Amino acid sequence: MYNVKSKIAEEFISDSEIRDTMQYAAENKDNRELIMSILEKARAYKGISHREAALLLECNQPDLIEEIYSLARDIKHRFYGNRIVMFAPLYLSNYCINGCVYCPYHAKNKTIRRKKLSQEEIRQEVIALQDMGHKRLALEAGEHPLQNPIEYILESINTIYSIKHKNGAIRRVNVNIAATTVENYRRLRDAGIGTYILFQETYNKKNYEELHPTGPKSNYAYHTEAMDRAMEGGIDDVGIGVLFGLETYRYDFVGLLMHAEHLEATYGVGPHTISVPRLCMADDIDTADFKNAVPDEIFYRIVAVTRIAVPYTGMIISTRESQACRARLLELGISQISGGSRTSVGGYVQEEAPEENSAQFDVSDHRSLDEIVGWLLDLDHIPSFCTACYREGRTGDRFMTLLKNGQIANCCLPNALLTLKEYLKDYASPEVREKGEAMIKRLLHTVPNEKARATAHKYLEAIEEGKRDFRF
Repeated sequence: MYNVKSKIAEEFISDSEIRDTMQYAAENKDNRELIMSILEKARAYKGISHREAALLLECNQPDLIEEIYSLARDIKHRFYGNRIVMFAPLYLSNYCINGCVYCPYHAKNKTIRRKKLSQEEIRQEVIALQDMGHKRLALEAGEHPLQNPIEYILESINTIYSIKHKNGAIRRVNVNIAATTVENYRRLRDAGIGTYILFQETYNKKNYEELHPTGPKSNYAYHTEAMDRAMEGGIDDVGIGVLFGLETYRYDFVGLLMHAEHLEATYGVGPHTISVPRLCMADDIDTADFKNAVPDEIFYRIVAVTRIAVPYTGMIISTRESQACRARLLELGISQISGGSRTSVGGYVQEEAPEENSAQFDVSDHRSLDEIVGWLLDLDHIPSFCTACYREGRTGDRFMTLLKNGQIANCCLPNALLTLKEYLKDYASPEVREKGEAMIKRLLHTVPNEKARATAHKYLEAIEEGKRDFRF
């Protein structure tokens, strides 16, 4: 039985509710009046239900699809403006005891090079990332109780925060590691993490168990209920996602939104971020072996409707996607992207030869961070390296309240401009610096609050003089 507030996986992610929703969407996909009423409801900027979203996704009428895209762009701009938050993944270890059939880390893979970073190697990786200009990392590690215990993760977080190189500093570490206990989530919270990220991969229990035949991750309920334990452990910013291409996109789209609704209903705050990766090639993984590949046009609609359904959440796309695909998705709802990414263990210090591959997946967008910053500026997006909300305690429901009432603009826009200024002064190429300075000059006067605008101007002058780390 479906119960959005239940903490039992098969009740808040109910297979029968997902299938009933898919049937409802299929039966009503030509009901223009109903679809238009859902779009009208969504214009209140308060989101729509998983069932209403499923119908928008199923709609195949060109003029209504354009309305969906237009509304997604409007919602994205209303809550996030043209700011794009930048981050990079940092892979600590690819040792793993799970048997996930879509991931090259799986325990039976004998061709991938296994590697675990020492604390000194982590230090070198972080310095390399700081020298690019990054301020925010997402830690990644395979699940291995001996090679990658929670103590190793905690020590690594402490190492990362301790490194100050030239003007560089990693100001926020998000963590994407295997489902764990409430007590371990408390330890991660106490270590000062930003967002705890965990992808469900697929919400179809039967398919999930086939895709995860061995290892701790094979426990569907334990994995699906991880965000509940994280919330109970005091982590109020969590990030969810699925790997599109493992299951039919309709099923996992509905499951993803049901998970967001569950967190909102149970804890008063939905996911801080939603990620939408697609299955891609990797060492000993061939996408041709999976029948549920999602074509670009459907993928664009998934992002747009997710933005409409959950207007307040940050949406993330990685370098799995091409430059062209990412450009389109930025318009339709994406608010965070990675840049200059390496998915191999130790790949920022020394890029690996193909025969020594330790990467989790093949990157499609190979541009440097500076190239991506310049590209974003050309597209009139503000590359933001801001981490202020985490550091000022604006997390969980406090962040969402500011976002929903529109007051976040008085923080986010000046913070984005300040961190962009830091990047331009310390790391940018001359061409990118010129573009960025022009954007800052043009957008500073658009900060809504007059006092915040004046303070931002003062801080920008201080950055020009060599001072760093101002925030609202």
